[in-house]
Amino acid sequence: MNRQMTKNSKYIRFDWAIKRILRDQTNKKVLEGLISVLVGKSVTIIEIIESGSNKIRKEDKSNCVDVKAKMEDGEIVIVEVQLSREADFFQRILFGTATAINDQIDMGQDYQVIKKIYSINILYFDFGEGDDYAYHGYMDFHGMTKTGSILKFNNGNEQKYIRENAKRLTPPEEVFPEIFLLIVNKFNEVAKTPIEEWMAYLKDGIINDDTTDPGLQEARRKLDFMKMTREEQRAYRDFMVSVYSTQDAFETAKSDGYAEGWEEGMEKGREEGSKNKAKEIARKMKAKNMPIDDIIDMTGLTVDEIARL
Repeated sequence: MNRQMTKNSKYIRFDWAIKRILRDQTNKKVLEGLISVLVGKSVTIIEIIESGSNKIRKEDKSNCVDVKAKMEDGEIVIVEVQLSREADFFQRILFGTATAINDQIDMGQDYQVIKKIYSINILYFDFGEGDDYAYHGYMDFHGMTKTGSILKFNNGNEQKYIRENAKRLTPPEEVFPEIFLLIVNKFNEVAKTPIEEWMAYLKDGIINDDTTDPGLQEARRKLDFMKMTREEQRAYRDFMVSVYSTQDAFETAKSDGYAEGWEEGMEKGREEGSKNKAKEIARKMKAKNMPIDDIIDMTGLTVDEIARL
């Protein structure tokens, strides 16, 4: 644990930053950098708004945190950080994208107002059986009777289906949600490319001094541990201890008879590690008269639970 804390002492980890710092519009360039690397184009965030997917697990804010951003072209990006395994993870992705789509349109409006959704999921646990650390996918249409046949669209054959006020036919890949899965624990490469540099930062808080990625350059300015107040530094250290305590509790729970069901092991680990640590952190923050909203956001405890401490 000490080795990891030392390695992360220069730049605060992304999962902390997205909870406390990157939700601010003034820090949008960090998120713009990550999004640009993944989607392969320059993006500009014009608004950072509360994401409806937070409604799924209000009682467990420490396990999952996300940010929803509106881009200059109207497209929506959801960046979600998942700290530990959940049985309903894919349902979370579905709910988040569906909610973002639904929020774009009012009754009676034309469906053309709906903009593309990008779902970026940063996972701090082992996931799946692939040998890569970054995955990307979106909806396409494959032939059911002819192997290898993929339905494609162009601007010529389908003109009769285009409304008079439409400039061109919109292909599915420009409409349907696009999903990214970044499996942080699987990254063990020497960071050379922009995506590798981002993975190194997501995993260990490492940012190369000579990085040319605009988002990581901004992260070096905004997320410097030494520029934080002493209270913020202490709370960040407590957060990191909480993360490792939860992970350790999960491993203990699995070895104590939950190897056949990781959902139950995660629940036990959460109850024995995360809840107690959240209360400990809340006590320290409360003793320093930190704002109640910050304590709630940091720990996931309710106002009543904090009042009883």
